Amino acid sequence: MNYKNLKWRKNMALKLDYNNMMAEYVGAEQGFTNDLFASNTKLVKNAFNTVKENRGKGMMGWTELPYNQNEIVEDIIATAKDIKKKFDNFVVLGIGGSALGPIAVFQALCHLRHNELPKKVRKAPKLYVEDNVDPERMNALLDVIDVEKTMFNVVTKSGSTSETMSQYLIIMDILKKKLGDKAKDHMIATTSMSKGNLIKIAKEENLKTFYIPDGVGGRFSELCPVGLLPAAVVGIDIKELLAGAKFMDKICMNPSVKKNPALLLALLQYESMKNGKNIGVMMPYADSLKYIADWYCQLWAESLGKAVDNEGNYVYAGQTPVKALGVTDQHSQVQLYREGPFDKVITILAVENFRSSVEISQGLPHIPDVNFLCGHTMNELINTEREATEYALTTANRPNHTIYLNEVNAFTIGQLLFMFEMQTAFAGAMLNIDTFNQPGVEGGKNATYALFGRKGYEKTKEEMDNSPKKNEKYFC
Repeated sequence: MNYKNLKWRKNMALKLDYNNMMAEYVGAEQGFTNDLFASNTKLVKNAFNTVKENRGKGMMGWTELPYNQNEIVEDIIATAKDIKKKFDNFVVLGIGGSALGPIAVFQALCHLRHNELPKKVRKAPKLYVEDNVDPERMNALLDVIDVEKTMFNVVTKSGSTSETMSQYLIIMDILKKKLGDKAKDHMIATTSMSKGNLIKIAKEENLKTFYIPDGVGGRFSELCPVGLLPAAVVGIDIKELLAGAKFMDKICMNPSVKKNPALLLALLQYESMKNGKNIGVMMPYADSLKYIADWYCQLWAESLGKAVDNEGNYVYAGQTPVKALGVTDQHSQVQLYREGPFDKVITILAVENFRSSVEISQGLPHIPDVNFLCGHTMNELINTEREATEYALTTANRPNHTIYLNEVNAFTIGQLLFMFEMQTAFAGAMLNIDTFNQPGVEGGKNATYALFGRKGYEKTKEEMDNSPKKNEKYFC
């Protein structure tokens, strides 16, 4: 339990390098001067105070997750221990925040080939997260698992999410046909304690149940049972994960923008949006962090993409998040980032110390263009390429900043997740929008309900039926 050691915690603190956002590095036209801070004093103070005053209230219940889950965590750990003994597979049925968070943390903190390892090596069930309703995907899952040796975790706060509940209906039907009354022993529900359909179903079926707090929305739910249960099942230290979030939260309570990385990141992105940087690229230089970018994309897009501000004025706020992977996307996307439109700001995720090392073998002395790599490590190569990309972007006057993780572990991932959540909250306050609703998502959900004839959506169905029909001349 290194995270209980203060010296170790400080050594694991994330670092933010924003040199390449400044005018002296990327030029006066694209970069910021130190006037950035003085001219935004009131904006920053108001954003900080807005978040501070609303902690734990309404849909900001997620801010208290590092502090208020001691009993729940013990229950999760005990449940995970039992699952490890009895099951070969753990399948999450969910979508959006119910899926992206568990995927991101699994990829970050487990062996990158976890499901392919022999059971005696991985010492935990295989994990599958079914975050789509593609029929081929469902059948493919059923081809590779034995449902009698699988625990399923259905995750939806409302219990009316069409995608998740369709998965539940399919799986529960299979379980009941195979196992009868024992089907309930293969399903755990994670949902609202007090409202929605899934809590009713869980009680009717006598399912083991974990609860999503009322003040925690899907995209902010990874540090509650939504993400903690899958993490614990695959052997991740969830106490360390929460300790990392708590450590970052203490830092984010500092009102000084230069000492609060989440507040600083929010300001940099807010001002970047004002300067026409309508695209934010998240580029981790580590396969372990690949799906952190996916998780962040939902957090940033769904939180900030709003048509109206808090006064009802149409503002069409937001910044389009794009995911990239270093070094893979040096060979695909960086050409655009360096020479295309000046409409992007790039966030690089860097790992200083990888968990393993691979030496590049000696060979080909007669080919100097290859032999120069010999005797070095892949660790050196990936970080050298990251530095090279940073240099290439900067010399082309493309704003970028880098977040450093000393290493990838549960403590640093807890920090990273919480920092991005706080950044999003601060940015929403700066934009004067409701960061925590999602009316655009609801529009699509309601149209789906209408098309399936769900009761209560007749008016939407009528509107859709009366909408202009597609014209054959516009098909190619």
